[in-house]
Amino acid sequence: MTFVVTESCIKCKYTDCVEVCPVDCFYEGPNFLVINPDECIDCALCEPECPVDAIMPEEDVPENQKQYIELNARLAEKWPVITSIKDAPPDADEWAKVIDKAEYLQEDWD
Repeated sequence: MTFVVTESCIKCKYTDCVEVCPVDCFYEGPNFLVINPDECIDCALCEPECPVDAIMPEEDVPENQKQYIELNARLAEKWPVITSIKDAPPDADEWAKVIDKAEYLQEDWD
């Protein structure tokens, strides 16, 4: 089992989870974070730190978000590691209330 960052993180990108990760398995994209499944040690420290409940065990990912399992693995290979907390985007609190945000995910840094 590994932990997975799901859709709720898109455009919120709170980094509280990064601060508690003992193995630095978070990777940062333009408006989303992912967990590298090959590096995650399943410690579960990150899960309660996420203010939008975007992090969950792979086995608990809802059917309509299963694509995020593969997405985390793929984007962790592409994006840089993030090891310390950063300020959330200025509009993160507004985006935290939005559902169905998949269309807003940016995979490439522009």
